[in-house]
Amino acid sequence: MKLATKLLSALLLTGVMASANTLVTVNGTAITQQEVDSELMNATQGRFNQVPADKQAQFRQQVLQQLIGKELIFADAKKTGVLNSKEYKEEYKKLELRMKKELAIQVWQKKQLDSVKVSDKELKEYYNANKEEFNEKESVHARHILVKDEAEAKAIIAELKPLSGAKLKAKFEALAKEKSTGPSGPKGGDLGFFTQGQMVPAFNDKVFNMKVGSITMTPVKTQFGFHVIYLEEKKAAATRALKEVKPFIEQRLKMEKFKSVMKKKMDVLQKKAVIK
Repeated sequence: MKLATKLLSALLLTGVMASANTLVTVNGTAITQQEVDSELMNATQGRFNQVPADKQAQFRQQVLQQLIGKELIFADAKKTGVLNSKEYKEEYKKLELRMKKELAIQVWQKKQLDSVKVSDKELKEYYNANKEEFNEKESVHARHILVKDEAEAKAIIAELKPLSGAKLKAKFEALAKEKSTGPSGPKGGDLGFFTQGQMVPAFNDKVFNMKVGSITMTPVKTQFGFHVIYLEEKKAAATRALKEVKPFIEQRLKMEKFKSVMKKKMDVLQKKAVIK
């Protein structure tokens, strides 16, 4: 099988592979999906899922090619005696020392951080003094069917109008999958939760004035086309409870204390050290 065909097949099978997730082997060495994913996350600083869908497969193939290249070069390096060369051994020792220091520092810092404690009293005091941080705006969970023609939008509304409850929702989802030109169409038009101002004005003003379980009785026109909207849920503005935000507050206070602890620790170490 040609390499390009094999790579494409491996990429297409990614979502259904067994636990080993081996994409290809290079001279008997396996390159797994986990390795590709790890490289992709490092390259995008953990934001690979934000890369446009049409680019993801291309990036995956590029990374896979790079990993194959590394295996080929490493194999040749071993074969040609690079690992036994003086230059390699010297550089390896330098790298080993750097890694030894970095790992020791990381473990030392983690121990310092783990020793920092935050009391329930401190958590409550922070929460009560900073409640505005935990205010949530009114939000809605809506679905929509987007079409280009107003007449088509009106026909969809006419088809949905006699229905209510679970039947209305089910039919709306089915029509969204069948007719909507928007990217949410395959998901039954699901837009998830959003707050005031996140959608374009005409859409926003309409949806926040709807009743849960209802649809728009007239098409909503925006620059994208004509929308038929279904309001699934509505959440009133509220302040999140302490138990919900406790982990966030604890981490913030812990990091603040950690900075103070580190400063004191470093001052002590510096005074004891011989620095010329």
